[in-house]
Amino acid sequence: MNRRKLIKGLVGLTATVPINLKVQAQAKKEGLLLQQSSLAGFQFYQGEALWEQLEEGQSLILKREPENRYDERAVAVYWQHQKLGYVPRIDNAAISQLMDRGEPLSARIDQLKQSRNPWKRIGLIVYLI
Repeated sequence: MNRRKLIKGLVGLTATVPINLKVQAQAKKEGLLLQQSSLAGFQFYQGEALWEQLEEGQSLILKREPENRYDERAVAVYWQHQKLGYVPRIDNAAISQLMDRGEPLSARIDQLKQSRNPWKRIGLIVYLI
């Protein structure tokens, strides 16, 4: 191995260590990261009215809605007993199955973003505890 390749390899290795430690620390604190996604339905529920009160990192409550007429795997997202919207249909299969089995999940606001597109306003993150 030549010297240049060795140095590149060492620099790359040291650059990834802090990130991996941070991810491991976060996983220990909150559980296993299941997914990050945008909130669906922001414009139809209380998201706009509560926007000024929302902050990144705040806890969210997930509630299954198996009787939902639009999606039998629906998972509603609440903040302080106010419905903000849903986990997107394309992303809710694993979460709904885990919830149906009684697995403990937690969710929080991962990102808040001013945008005209309601799908980009709130990002959420879900953990298996």
